[in-house]
Amino acid sequence: MDRKNNLRSLIVSRFRGLIQAIAALLTNIHLPNFLKGEIYRGSGKTVCVPGLNCYSCPGAAGSCPIGSFQAVVGSSKFRFSYYITGSLILMGVLLGRFICGFLCPFGWFQDLLHKIPFKKLSTKRLKPLRYIKYAVLLVMVVTLPVLVTNELGMGIPYFCKYLCPQGVLEGAIPLSLVNGSVRAALGNLFNWKLVILIFIAALSVIFYRPFCKWLCPLGAFYALFNRVSLLQMKVHKDKCISCGKCAKVCEMDVDVTKHPNHTECIRCGKCITACPAGAVCYRYGFGSAKKDNIDTTNGGTNS
Repeated sequence: MDRKNNLRSLIVSRFRGLIQAIAALLTNIHLPNFLKGEIYRGSGKTVCVPGLNCYSCPGAAGSCPIGSFQAVVGSSKFRFSYYITGSLILMGVLLGRFICGFLCPFGWFQDLLHKIPFKKLSTKRLKPLRYIKYAVLLVMVVTLPVLVTNELGMGIPYFCKYLCPQGVLEGAIPLSLVNGSVRAALGNLFNWKLVILIFIAALSVIFYRPFCKWLCPLGAFYALFNRVSLLQMKVHKDKCISCGKCAKVCEMDVDVTKHPNHTECIRCGKCITACPAGAVCYRYGFGSAKKDNIDTTNGGTNS
């Protein structure tokens, strides 16, 4: 059973790029709308996609969970979205930050930028910056849309409006290229968001996934479930030869042998492909992750 699981884990990790491309396509399946300069407004928009994907993208098949949450909590009639929050919790419990590593279009965008030949810098000394995304989640996504409202009692989606670069990348830019009315309406806010997008894109060439590590509120939310999600990382201590290769290849600055389900782990599988002993794999299902990761050489049991 372990051998089959290790093989499945290796296949999934090796084909990660293909899975990311397919996920991005399915998330933005309405491709003709890019040529029309229109937004899909069908029934699919009532469902939240798992990753960060702008509602205003011409091809978007569903709604962005962060944008949807802000729209509800910022409305004059509602103060909490049980459906959207429940959907986020469900996805967090089922997959954790696997969504960030495999299913998020903006995460894939950063991965592609990081492949550009250029000097790469480590983020290990910048670990304190990872806590900014939790502040973004608490302040810009939850608190401000609820507390700061206009005369009609409507809150502003602060994260989507002032910080999220995905809105410009997927929404404003493609729409403005073919839609004259959208192009004429662009102003200072678009310029500000464009600067943010360019800045994040430039950082992504140098650092690995800077937006995911430091600013993404969706990643912050899923991170809360990494230790309890059904999909986790499993380390066979009896197979581990302590070579350190898994920690060396991890661009999220996680040592899987010490912290197999760290909040920063996006389940990308680089540690799986790097391990020469086949000691690291994915684990899915109920049960104790700590029990799975014990040493079996002294009478323990590995599931």
